[in-house]
Amino acid sequence: MEKKEFLKRTMNFGLRVIRLVQSLPRQQVAQVLGNQLLRAGTSVGANYRAAVRGKSRADFIAKMGIVEEECDEALYWMEMLIESGLTKPDLLTDLRDEGSQILAIVVASIRTARRNK
Repeated sequence: MEKKEFLKRTMNFGLRVIRLVQSLPRQQVAQVLGNQLLRAGTSVGANYRAAVRGKSRADFIAKMGIVEEECDEALYWMEMLIESGLTKPDLLTDLRDEGSQILAIVVASIRTARRNK
């Protein structure tokens, strides 16, 4: 996948997370979990953007590791929202799928970068 396309994809993921969080119930627990998801989900694109501008291959790999962690964390908070009954699983199916795909691409990119060191 091209860098420009993945930048857009990660940005769109963050925007979708924002819309999801805005739609959550105004209960305290939903807001706390939503804030955690919001931080992790929006940082995926921001950290990928930083990785692209890495000063070295090692810097790129380190920053991509952060992208991996944040994406995985966003998936965790989505699972928490479902398991706690605060949102229906079918409402998050597409977003979780996109998060999983982004995570797989990031992991593959890290492996490739390490192999080409």
